[in-house]
Amino acid sequence: MEIRAALKEQFHAGLTMLRQCVELCPAELWTAGTHPRTYYRIVFHAAFFTHLYLGQDEVAFVPWPGCREGWHPGLWEDPARLEPYELPEDAETYGKNEMIAYIDHVDGLVDPLIDKLDLDTGESGFSWYPNFSKLSHVLLTLRHVQGHVGQLSELLMARNIDIDWVSRNRES
Repeated sequence: MEIRAALKEQFHAGLTMLRQCVELCPAELWTAGTHPRTYYRIVFHAAFFTHLYLGQDEVAFVPWPGCREGWHPGLWEDPARLEPYELPEDAETYGKNEMIAYIDHVDGLVDPLIDKLDLDTGESGFSWYPNFSKLSHVLLTLRHVQGHVGQLSELLMARNIDIDWVSRNRES
């Protein structure tokens, strides 16, 4: 199997699992958690960084049209300035349907963006990941989204809600 096909199927699988975490989340859990690690912010963080890192570099990033003004992408840190960032606690909450739309948006970008990546370059394309190959950075991004899926699914499992394990991409 060619590496790009494998990357695509695994990104689609990870995003499908992230989407399940949103779909199955009960209303009382959506805003639960200690600021800034509320459930919906973890979802946004996972979706945003998957979106950002699917591009070749920082310059290639095109923000999601549904992103609210004032929402910093990192939520917990501003990578460009490498210093703490706090979104105000009273920032308007993203709803589940908005996050599903964002995850679907990112999922729709997977194939064309991975097709354009130069996986042979020795640079990640992101200043806060120096001396990091693009292929290694893409694999790190897969681990990142799946790490947050694990975090979110544990919160669901504590409420007797299970998500399905998705081992491969959705049916083409």
